[in-house]
Amino acid sequence: MDRLISESLQHSIAAKQALAATQMAAIKQLAQWMIDTIKRGNKLLIFGNGGSAADAQHMAAEFVNRFMIDRPPLAAIALTTDSSILTSIGNDFSFDDIFSKQILALGKEGDLALGISTSGNSPNVIKAVEAAKSLGLQTAVLTGKDGGRLIGLADLTINVPSHVTPAIQEAHLWVEHLLCQIVDEALYGRGVS
Repeated sequence: MDRLISESLQHSIAAKQALAATQMAAIKQLAQWMIDTIKRGNKLLIFGNGGSAADAQHMAAEFVNRFMIDRPPLAAIALTTDSSILTSIGNDFSFDDIFSKQILALGKEGDLALGISTSGNSPNVIKAVEAAKSLGLQTAVLTGKDGGRLIGLADLTINVPSHVTPAIQEAHLWVEHLLCQIVDEALYGRGVS
């Protein structure tokens, strides 16, 4: 048990350190895009599968409700939450279309689409990024490992250079929280809470 705890901790620390060492410019760029999107009155559309779906919902909640400071709600939608939409698209068309159809229905030029995929190869995230680009949305993705197919598809990629899936997901959460904090402080200053 001690060995597992130590290895898990080391993988998590190493993934975050590698991310910070290699992706800081991309993190700052995505934060600025989010700030600009919200300032324009546009919205964030966030999506992913499994743990990444939970991340999308978590991140949208931080924007709509609050992160660390009390401030007005910010426009963000997790495309992972409406079971009727997800199951009707999955049943009538394909699971690969569950996010792209929502992007086509809800996305407007000036919005920002953020896909999350540990492998970078999730077909439904790929199709959603393609749909977003077709509408003129900015596109960004959080990936891991070698970035998969998404690394060359999205306008901006933040890739966690690790092959340990839980460590990649933990690094994604760190970036998501960091982005929320940067956006909050850029738009509303440092709050006390």
